[in-house]
Amino acid sequence: MSGLVNVLYLTGSFFMLEVYDRVIPSRSVPTLIGLMVLALVLFAFQGVLETLRARILARIGCALDETLSARVFDLVVRAPLKGAAPGDGLLPLRDLDQIRAFLGGAGPGAFFDLPWLPIYLVICFLLHPLIGVAALVGAAVLALITLTTDLSTRKPTQAATGHGLRRNGLAEAGRRNAEVLTALGMQERIAQRWALANDDYIGSQQRLSDAAGGFGAASKVFRTALQSGVLALGAWLVINNMATAGIIIASSILVSRALAPAELAIANWRGFVQARQAWGRLSDLLSRIPEADRPHALPVPKGALTVEGVSIAPPGTPRLVVQDVSFGLKAGQGLGIIGPSASGKSTLVRALVGVWPALQGKVRLDGAALDQWSSRDLGLHLGFLPQEAELFAGSVSENISRFEEGADAKLVIAAAEAAGVHELILRLPKGYDTQIGEGGRGLSAGQRQRIGLARALYRDPFLVVLDEPNANLDNEGENALTQAILGVRERGGICVVVAHRPSALAAVDLVLMMAEGRAQAFGPKAEVFKRVLRPTSIKVEPEKGTRRKKPEPSVEAMENQLLESA
Repeated sequence: MSGLVNVLYLTGSFFMLEVYDRVIPSRSVPTLIGLMVLALVLFAFQGVLETLRARILARIGCALDETLSARVFDLVVRAPLKGAAPGDGLLPLRDLDQIRAFLGGAGPGAFFDLPWLPIYLVICFLLHPLIGVAALVGAAVLALITLTTDLSTRKPTQAATGHGLRRNGLAEAGRRNAEVLTALGMQERIAQRWALANDDYIGSQQRLSDAAGGFGAASKVFRTALQSGVLALGAWLVINNMATAGIIIASSILVSRALAPAELAIANWRGFVQARQAWGRLSDLLSRIPEADRPHALPVPKGALTVEGVSIAPPGTPRLVVQDVSFGLKAGQGLGIIGPSASGKSTLVRALVGVWPALQGKVRLDGAALDQWSSRDLGLHLGFLPQEAELFAGSVSENISRFEEGADAKLVIAAAEAAGVHELILRLPKGYDTQIGEGGRGLSAGQRQRIGLARALYRDPFLVVLDEPNANLDNEGENALTQAILGVRERGGICVVVAHRPSALAAVDLVLMMAEGRAQAFGPKAEVFKRVLRPTSIKVEPEKGTRRKKPEPSVEAMENQLLESA
């Protein structure tokens, strides 16, 4: 198609050649009309072909987006879990947009036209060798400008991308932590850091624009000057009877058209460099995080959870946070995981639900390692409530049903009742149809946590893992949490709870004590606590008229005593 377009671009040159060499000497109006009709038909075909080519390129960009968009979204979600996420988590999506925009622009057309430049040079030599030499010199100069443009814009483009990542990362962090910035008076300080990053970004963009714009202007001026020079050369040839008068205009148009793709390529070089770097980053990320295979379907787990010598490190870091932890749970059991801060509790439960893979050892459900399940299939048998209960924009029922299409309302209500949040939801403005906004905006932290618990219990999963589930709960919420844990155990599931407050351990029968990334004790709750409970030396003086009460030990006190005995 580009070949036909470039052949049709010769229409203007040959039309002028025929007008000057045939129509004017013969003064034939019918000949002029015939040439005009023929030229108009050729120009119409040229316009149709260029329109089709532009539409095809735009649709190629859309087809690429449709092919890769789901995969790129998968990268956005999985990259943080693999330690491969860039500073700006949405960069893969922006890279895909950059590639699609370039394919749908004028840049690819210019590159498709470049290979046809030798045809124009040959025709210029056929008109006259001197005109061919002038066109050849012009092509060489533009090729040199193109190479210089590439070398001059490569580093500024990389720098602009890096500064853009830092700027967007600070802006996103500010958006997520708006309450902290306002309450602690940190907004101006973070704004200053963002302003510095923004200045670096603007500066790199300006250097990139200056380089690309300067070379683009130089190529445009050079082509215009060369066109005038060829016009003068044609006139000199006519004066010396070395060419006909039609050569003057025809050669000028021909040389200008021959060098137009190079000029257009230089003008679009900035977009080309950005698209090329975006393609490189996207390809690298796609190769580092291959598409997950769909393993063979396994039966519904209903027997046991086994942890075999698991060692875990956060994604992207070599330091082990959990080392050589082993234990087993049977259907109907509940495990409470306790330990001081930074002891590896949250890291361990992330491995239990397959969020972070174990570097060593295996986590198994009914003997099958978690990596033998696809994420989609495994999610049906897992319930997970992280420390920060994140909800998504949508209705309460959609969040509880995990945005399952055509979710059964009875199952949604059953999950809410199991979490003890049914009455709370009914008090919302539109009940289960209440729109809660991105991140659960409009709900309190306790409400988000209880709705997150209902989401974890949806469809009665076999393994339910709760990380600090009572962090934001009042007495009513804690009672509901206890009943929910008991409900999981009574129906033959397994519940794992990370807790710092004793109330969350009321419904479990086993306790695992973590310290410095290792399991310090594991066994029945009464036996583990019996080892750590010692008479406390702290005396609590009762108020007058009240009986002296023995202080109830906290989980933290139990942990400290267990550490000392260990």
